[in-house]
Amino acid sequence: MKRQTQAIHTKYARRDAYDALSMPVYNAVAFEFDDAKVMADAFTNRIDAPDYSRVENPTVTYLEQKVKTLTGAANVTALNSGMAAISNTLMALSGAGKNIVTSRHLFGNTLGLLTNTLGRFGVEARLCDLTNLDEVSNNIDENTCCIFLEIMTNPQLEVADLSMLAQTAHSKGLPLVADSTIIPFTETRLHALGVDIEVVSSTKYLSGGATSLGGLIIDYGTTAGFNDRVKFELLFNLGAYMTPQVAYMQTLGLETLNARYRVQATNALQLATRLQTLSGQLTVNYVGLEDNPYHQLAVRQFGPTAGAMMTIDLPSQEACFEFINRLRLIRRATNLFDNKTLAIHPASTIFGNFNESELQAMDVKTTTIRLSIGLEDVDDLFDDIRQALE
Repeated sequence: MKRQTQAIHTKYARRDAYDALSMPVYNAVAFEFDDAKVMADAFTNRIDAPDYSRVENPTVTYLEQKVKTLTGAANVTALNSGMAAISNTLMALSGAGKNIVTSRHLFGNTLGLLTNTLGRFGVEARLCDLTNLDEVSNNIDENTCCIFLEIMTNPQLEVADLSMLAQTAHSKGLPLVADSTIIPFTETRLHALGVDIEVVSSTKYLSGGATSLGGLIIDYGTTAGFNDRVKFELLFNLGAYMTPQVAYMQTLGLETLNARYRVQATNALQLATRLQTLSGQLTVNYVGLEDNPYHQLAVRQFGPTAGAMMTIDLPSQEACFEFINRLRLIRRATNLFDNKTLAIHPASTIFGNFNESELQAMDVKTTTIRLSIGLEDVDDLFDDIRQALE
């Protein structure tokens, strides 16, 4: 079956008692067993059966199975946010005395997790230019536990060569871990490029109109012991498992993801192209534009679409604030890939707790506005941006 068909028709692990076409919400904490041996087997993973909803729930398991089917992953773990997916993944791979080779071009909270939170537990973040393979290699040593990156950085829109990074990582016996939130996993085959583990904020494209918070760890089974540590240590000890209500909403969102993404990606490309005609008023950064420096690499890695996020630059932060305040249709809000188009000034919000020198090191400019493109008619979006500029 094609991916869109798989997204709709993945079978249940067990037949529903009422043959419901949509997986029911199993809003239950515990599950009864036929006898003591079956109970013991379930708790020690000798049989596949839910035991306690903090670590396994049928509604959540069904979402995980759908994602496994769509990606070809060996294991999928659904968590309660994208940050939970990132933190659980990096905690499973690292430990005191280890280091993670990564970039300064990361979402603000991800960078904070690496440099502050994990740093307090003895994990070092080695920040380098991931587009420079010599620099990457020079930062790897015997204590390195992984290379971590975003496949398209937020908001810089940098794209690194995943195949080359994978070769570098694998030559040292290291996994390549990629946050693939910006392009849906239904559009890519990152494992074929050498990615070992994907982390995804399913809050974004997957939830369908920003209905719910969630995160996914997509594990391709190439890192020894990783899934066991996630499933049988971190889920038990940290308690970040997705709730059944969220899993139900995100399962429905997954069924319509392809249709929504096609519109959003098309809107983004059309809007970026038309905004370029407003030369002199703003600068447009969108990887889908053919003159973008990362365009060819992105097409080779991700296919013909480039996601639904772009940035525009205006002369000053004051001009950015004035522009945002004059928007009538586009919403002033955070988040990405809602059905509605959203605008935010990253330097003063998402990265608002970083000082000026830190912002410069991360290439987060005070002149940048981030746009997440939704499902509206592109004419209306263009008209709103043009009136806000004028």
